Formats: sequence, structure tokens, C-alpha cells
Amino acid sequence: MSLYVFVIQSLMLQIAANLIEEEKKEIKEEKANFMAKIPALDLSGDQAALVEMLKKLSQTIDKVDEERYDAEAKVKKTEKEIEDLKMKVIEVQGIKKPALKKVRMSADAMLAALLGTKHKASMDFRANLKEVKKEVKEEEEVGDWRKNVDEQAGMDGRKKKFEST
Repeated sequence: MSLYVFVIQSLMLQIAANLIEEEKKEIKEEKANFMAKIPALDLSGDQAALVEMLKKLSQTIDKVDEERYDAEAKVKKTEKEIEDLKMKVIEVQGIKKPALKKVRMSADAMLAALLGTKHKASMDFRANLKEVKKEVKEEEEVGDWRKNVDEQAGMDGRKKKFEST
């Protein structure tokens, strides 16, 4: 299958190269035709005639610049209107979220999909866990509260209680 893709890509590149060459030839021909229509400048004459001709050329350039500026302003205004209309269309249609399918994959399959076959990593979470030993606290026996009341009475009894723990 990759061979077909390669062949198609190479054919597309050849066609694109041919089209680019044809465009270049057409541009050269258009330029040559346009330049052939322009009359050659007549620079013969006195200095006053040349100055007058330069003034006319500068006025023509100014007019062309004004027209270009007006055309650019119209284009920008139209582009903004188009963008606003696109936003209105999106608001009217509403944003539709595609339905997603649930995919059940193991952690190893996800890593293989993300990283490819280059990295062989394993996600065995249980192997990385430490073993924890639970300490069982021995509960003190609940006995008769009246027992040893004399020993715990007073300051000496409380002192013994804190020293024993």
C-alpha cells in the first residue's frame, strides 16, 4: 500500500511542477505583451517639456494610488462582512459536537499506540507498588474503671500515666 502512495505522490509532484512551469511561461508572455503596448518615452525636447511630462506622470501615479487605496478599503470591508456572516451562520447552525465512541484499551495498548513500537514500556502498576505492612494496634483492655483509682488519683497518678506512655 505504501508503494501506491509513493507513486501517487510522485505523480502529483510531477504534475505540480509542470503547472508551475506553464504559469511562469504565461506570466512572461503577459509581461512581454503588456510592455509591447506601452509606447517608448520621448525624452527629446527641452527641459520645460520634460518637467511637464514628469508632473503628468506624478499626477497619474497619485490617481492610481488613490484608486488602489479605495479598492483595498472596499476589499477589507467586504472581507469583514463575509467574516461576520460566517459567524452568524455558525451561531444559527449551532455548534455540533461529534459523537465519540467509547474505546476500551489497556494501559499497555495506549502506550503502544502513543509511542509506537520504538518504546517498549510496560504499565504494570502493581509491580511498582511498595509492600506495606499493616500494624495492628493492640487495643487496651477496657476494664473496670474503679480499678487502680487510688494509683491514678492526685498529681502522682497523672504523672505515672504520662510517664508510662
